[in-house]
Amino acid sequence: MIGGKTVLAVIPARGGSKGIPRKNIRPLAGRPLIEWTIMAGRDSGLIDRLILSSDDQEIAGIAAEAGCEIPFLRPPELARDDTPTISTVLHLLDALEDKYDYVVVLQPTSPLRTAEDIDACITRCHETGAPGCVSISVTGKHPMWTFDLDGEGRIRPLFDSIPDRRQDLPTAYTPNGAVYVARTDQLARHGTFYMPDTQGHVMPHERSWDIDHEIDFLICNLLMEQAMRTENA
Repeated sequence: MIGGKTVLAVIPARGGSKGIPRKNIRPLAGRPLIEWTIMAGRDSGLIDRLILSSDDQEIAGIAAEAGCEIPFLRPPELARDDTPTISTVLHLLDALEDKYDYVVVLQPTSPLRTAEDIDACITRCHETGAPGCVSISVTGKHPMWTFDLDGEGRIRPLFDSIPDRRQDLPTAYTPNGAVYVARTDQLARHGTFYMPDTQGHVMPHERSWDIDHEIDFLICNLLMEQAMRTENA
């Protein structure tokens, strides 16, 4: 709770992952991937209720053991490859008997995000009076240095003006997928976390990894194991 306002957190975890099969429960640094997100959510000082949205009984069982609530399994029509996360969140908000002022979405593919990152996003959204807040990080490859290819394989810049030096580039940010916060009434109205006045909370690169490919899994595993060794030293 923050300022007398209630906060619901949702962890979306579909069972039919294509890129990395069963990635949500695949071991990462000794724990199922989803457990790292559950731990961060449970450590939050502002989240009132932490819920899993999944169609998969095995994922639900692992999440329950880690301390996450599963009020019901997601219906099959909301567990397809092309189902937007926002649809599952809106369905959950509508199906729950209790109503909440804020909703937070925590994707299990961002295992390095911390409870402090979560609470910072919630606090920024509340204190600014914004309809939402999304975690972001400085982009790795600046968009002004991007090109496409014409029909004959020649590169063409996507921007008219391209600075020669990296130091002349304006800072650019990318949503890192770690934390999404919104006022529930505004989310229902707009159907997206990217509303006109959505705030951005900047996270460091080392906590902004989003697991989409095998290489991301390997990097996150190394970073997590290194952090654990440092804590135990």
